[in-house]
Amino acid sequence: MNEKTPAPRSLLARLFRRGGAAADTEQAALKEFLLLGAVALVVVGLAFWVASRFVRPAPPDDFVIATGSESGAYHLYGKRYQELLAKDKIRVELAPSSGSVENLQRLTAESGAAVAFVQGGVGNPAEQHGLVTLAALYYEPLWIFYRGNQELSLLNQLAGKRLAIGPEGSGTRALALTVLGAAGAARDPGALLPLSGTDATDALVAAKVDAALFVAGPDAPVVQRLLRTPGVRLMSMAQADALSRRFAYLATVSLPQGVIDLATDVPPRDLTLVATTAYLVAREDFHPALVSVLLQAAQRVHRAGGVFQRNGEFPAARDGDFPLSEDAQRFFRSGPPFLQRYMPFWVANLLERLLVLLVPLIAVMIPVIRIFPGVYNWRVRLRVFRWYRQLRAVELESAENPSPERVAELLAQLDEIQDGVNRTRVPLTYSDYAYNLKLHIDLVRSRLRRAA
Repeated sequence: MNEKTPAPRSLLARLFRRGGAAADTEQAALKEFLLLGAVALVVVGLAFWVASRFVRPAPPDDFVIATGSESGAYHLYGKRYQELLAKDKIRVELAPSSGSVENLQRLTAESGAAVAFVQGGVGNPAEQHGLVTLAALYYEPLWIFYRGNQELSLLNQLAGKRLAIGPEGSGTRALALTVLGAAGAARDPGALLPLSGTDATDALVAAKVDAALFVAGPDAPVVQRLLRTPGVRLMSMAQADALSRRFAYLATVSLPQGVIDLATDVPPRDLTLVATTAYLVAREDFHPALVSVLLQAAQRVHRAGGVFQRNGEFPAARDGDFPLSEDAQRFFRSGPPFLQRYMPFWVANLLERLLVLLVPLIAVMIPVIRIFPGVYNWRVRLRVFRWYRQLRAVELESAENPSPERVAELLAQLDEIQDGVNRTRVPLTYSDYAYNLKLHIDLVRSRLRRAA
């Protein structure tokens, strides 16, 4: 009995050695699996990086709008924008100014405003680069209020009179100088006073000036006040069509009798005016998401019809002095982004940015997930199947040259193939490939021995 005890120990040692070899095999398989997984992760990470190049940073939660004088329509509309955007948790800072010319200067300044109300005809794209138009908002008539018993209808009748035409940097002054110069009524620079807004109104009411020119909407406080002030008249411009033909950014508009106030019949008769257009202008790098939410606010404010425009005519996609923004074109063509129609702005914007990342990421991950098992299976099978080529060569050789000497050489080759298969490491789940190969080796070996 003592002589037979080493046998179980030898068997146990062989089992342990086999267990160690199996562990090594599984470890090698795990390393290969992790290697392929790392390659897949690199591919997915590269796709994520490429997608992230197309995602803009999150929009800021505040920006500055350059308006105009605090008594003007621009500032009034700016306050309405401010209230609407506050509901989307966007803080809008209003920056009063002397008018459109100063607004454009603020847009081009490095630390100036991001958006501004600008009167058509005062911009110069050749000098003011990096600006785009977001929308045309409404018609802005040129109001010429004057005192006196004589009715005025021609611009040259203002020659030699004291005129309040707005301060330097205002759109009113720029337009006033253009039309007065064309009519020969601006020959006396000393009579052109830099008064605007409430100051110009007070001066006209107090007869300190003979006439005051304003570029504003009919809702502007100064316009509403002067239309109801006794002794102050509004000029009906007989040459309105001539001016609109001569200057492309001007249009002829009509102010019907009683349209301001039917009860008091203001104005008391039909009047003809010329008008430019108010535009919303922004920097070229203004965030696209903010373009959308700002134009939605503009639609709420300016969509309703008014004294000079039909319902739904504004805001409109018009170039103005600067080219129309691509983001604005997209908005007017397709409306607000889909998610912004049903969700709060910040939630919709976050989801839109995530979708830009996830869609290409998923498009890459699905093929990778589908291909990964096949690649891993192919690599494991390749280790085993490469021995089949040698086994097939031995089998064909035995059929062509069955001599005893050649058979002995082929049997030696089979032993080498057997050793190679034994050294090949495959995961346990693929071990059937190795065992099938060993059975096939034994089959060929049996045939060779019978042939010998």
